[in-house]
Parts: sequence; structure tokens; C-alpha cells
Amino acid sequence: MPETPGAPARRDARSLPTKSRDSGASGRDAPLYGALDLGTNNCRLLIARPSRDGFRVVDSFSRIVRLGEGLSRTGRLDDRAMDRAYDALALCAERVARKGLDASRLTAVATQACRAADNGEAFIERVRRGTGLKLKIIDPAEEASLSVAGCLNLFDPRAEAVLVIDVGGGSTELSWLMRSARGFESKGWMSAPLGVVTLAERHPEPEGDTEAWYEAMVADVGEHLAAGGPNDDKVRGLFESGRVHMVGTSGAITSLAGIHLGLRRYQRDLVDGLWMTRGDCEAAAARLKSLGPVGRAAESCIGPDRADLVLAGAAILEAVQRAWPCERVRVADRGLREGLLLQRMSEDRQKPRRRRRRGRNNGQAANQAAGAPAT
Repeated sequence: MPETPGAPARRDARSLPTKSRDSGASGRDAPLYGALDLGTNNCRLLIARPSRDGFRVVDSFSRIVRLGEGLSRTGRLDDRAMDRAYDALALCAERVARKGLDASRLTAVATQACRAADNGEAFIERVRRGTGLKLKIIDPAEEASLSVAGCLNLFDPRAEAVLVIDVGGGSTELSWLMRSARGFESKGWMSAPLGVVTLAERHPEPEGDTEAWYEAMVADVGEHLAAGGPNDDKVRGLFESGRVHMVGTSGAITSLAGIHLGLRRYQRDLVDGLWMTRGDCEAAAARLKSLGPVGRAAESCIGPDRADLVLAGAAILEAVQRAWPCERVRVADRGLREGLLLQRMSEDRQKPRRRRRRGRNNGQAANQAAGAPAT
């Protein structure tokens, strides 16, 4: 498959807008910005500086915390899960302080686990008191929008439509966009209340027939997908004619890519922006099923922390591909955090600059600032 022009080749080119303009300060003199995403499964931090072509990553952090473990059964965040997440957030706060990142330029959000839990707000307050981090619980619509913004650079400009699928731990957001004279415009979105953690908890892996178990997960997700999506015959027609592609952003999908490539260790520069066919995705899922839990845990691109979740992610992707048939999938090792950074940097660029006043009035203002009487 042909590559989209401008796809990043290095880690520091993680997320660049299709069109960008310099806001003044860039490079080493530019201020630091941060984006923190507390999800159902992961806690992730990204610190970057604006640059002429988007931003350059200065520091990053990611840890699997499984904050939503057991949430689907109890409706509450488990004490041990909260402790794991709190410890990871405390490390994020230390990194923010060590880098000298101004708190006003850090955007910190929490998603499905804190949205759904009865004690989600209480945990957010505990984090604020203990670490100083002020997390905002965002709704599914904002989560979907930010994921799209973080992946825009991976859209094939020749495609007529794009479906962005963001597989989280507790939910899956889908966004349909169609090309227009002004670029890609939203045609609809939906949030399915199933992610890799919730789906895996609903369907524990059996010792015997893994194929029936996998198909049960695909069917479960399919039932939720049937209730959403754009009610637009033109969009549906584009999928049926093959003039579309998907962008998949999640640890589950990047793990599939790693298995497809046969990587001995995860390499972001090979995974981010990779084109896979639907057949490639199905073949990677088949290999994961054949490996079993022990074999999956031994795979360096998966590891023991994801071994029981990666097939749930593959099942979600399979269900989406059945509901919205699409031959091409572009893998994105980026998403919500990158969207947060780009959004905040764009907002700051649009703020009007204060112009220095020259002449007598400017001198008068300087005297007043120094405490001298006005003349």
C-alpha cells in the first residue's frame, strides 16, 4: 500500500498537523506543554515543545494501571486499582516538576473508568490533594474528537472517507469523516461501552475452544455497534465501494501490528503509520489465538500485562471491520494525548499578543510600574 506523504519516521515527530504555522517561539526556546491521559487501562503523559511543523516530544511516560478492573461488576473503582493509578500519577507529577512544566500548560484528563464509577469524582479529588494534578473527566464526544485530532496526519488525502477507531480499556470511540473541499469533516461518531478491559471481563478466556470464545466477543461488540454510526447512505456507499480506510489507535492495535511485523521488540517508528490489510489483521489475531495466554505473554510486543487483553482488542477491531467493511487499516501510535497537545497549542497561538506601546505613554507606564508618580 502506498504511504501517505509526510508520515512521521521518528519518535520526535509523533503528531504533526496537516497544516501548521509557527506561533513565534519554537525549538528550544518554546515553552513546554503537557498532556496527561488517565484511561481505564493506562496512565500516559506526554511533554513537548511547539515547533514549526507541530511539536517535538521532550518526555513521555506510560504505565498499565488497570484502573477499571472490576468496575463493570461493582460500579466502583477498586481500592487496589486506585492505588496503582495514584502511584503512576504521582510519578507523572514528579516528571512535570522535574521538567519545569508550567501547570497552566498541562492538560490532564480522565476517561471512561472515572466517568462510569460512582467514586470516580472522589478519586479525582484524592489525586488533586495528593499530587496537585487537576484531572478533568471528559465525555465520550470530546474523547472521540481529541483522538481524531491526534491522528489527522495519518489520513490518506486520496481517501473519500476515514473511520477512526479508538479502542480504550472501558469504551471504544468511532468517528466517521468524509473528504470535502475544506478537508475531512465529521459525519458522525459513537461510543460503545466496551473496551479491552470490560470485554475481557465479560468473556473470560476458556481453556478449550478459543475460536467460539473469540466469536462471542466479536458478536457482543457487533450488537453495540448496530445501535450507532452515521445514518447516511453516501457514507455507507463509500465503504461498500472501497474508497475509505480506517485509522486504529490503541495499544491493542499497535500490538497486532507488532505481531504482523514479527518484531522482537516494539519499535514505534515501524508501527506508527503502518498500513495493514484486513487480512493482515485477521492473520495476526489468528496467530495470537494459537499462541495461548503463555505464548502471548512471552511476545515482547505484548508482554504479561496485555496478554489477557490483546485478543479483546482484536475482537473489537474485527467487529468494526464486519460492520463497516474496509480493506485498509492505518496503525496509529498516537491519539488523545497528541490531540490535547495540538488543541492547547492552537488555542495559545490564537490568543492576541499584547503589543508594546511606544512613546510617552510607554515611558509613563514604565514609571508607574516602578512606583514613580505619573507626570
